[in-house]
Amino acid sequence: MVPAEETMDETISRIVSQYSPMLLRLAYARLGSAADAEDAVQETFLQLVSLRPNFRDAEHEKAWLIRTTLCRASDIRRRADRRALSLEEAALAAAPPPEDGELLEAVRALPEKYAAAIHLYYYEGYSIKEIAKLLGAPAATVGARLARGRARLRQMLKED
Repeated sequence: MVPAEETMDETISRIVSQYSPMLLRLAYARLGSAADAEDAVQETFLQLVSLRPNFRDAEHEKAWLIRTTLCRASDIRRRADRRALSLEEAALAAAPPPEDGELLEAVRALPEKYAAAIHLYYYEGYSIKEIAKLLGAPAATVGARLARGRARLRQMLKED
């Protein structure tokens, strides 16, 4: 919960420092590019500054940031799919960072609803109930998305 004596500028500074690493990991897992992930998180924070939403509590604050980051990452992904890459950009995109593995690539290739659930569950350590609250979906839906996402991952990794 936001302390009453905290100004809006202090609130924004706290949110940026507290949530940036998690939001960057989430956006990177979705986009596969550090630069695009930074853009998604920056757009999320710009939206935070311009809208200045009133959060009920810390859980609401975190859920808003995660949903907004996922939406911004989807927007960036759609824009990237529509534009042609220059030779330099294509070379950078083709060279994944060394810590990227086959599994992370497979997670990125999943439809967004499965990838978000899998990332939040396995990479961020949230429970199904917590993910349901963050994404605004029933826990049964999140469980089904995890099961379907895992099944798709198994199938994708077998094919490779």
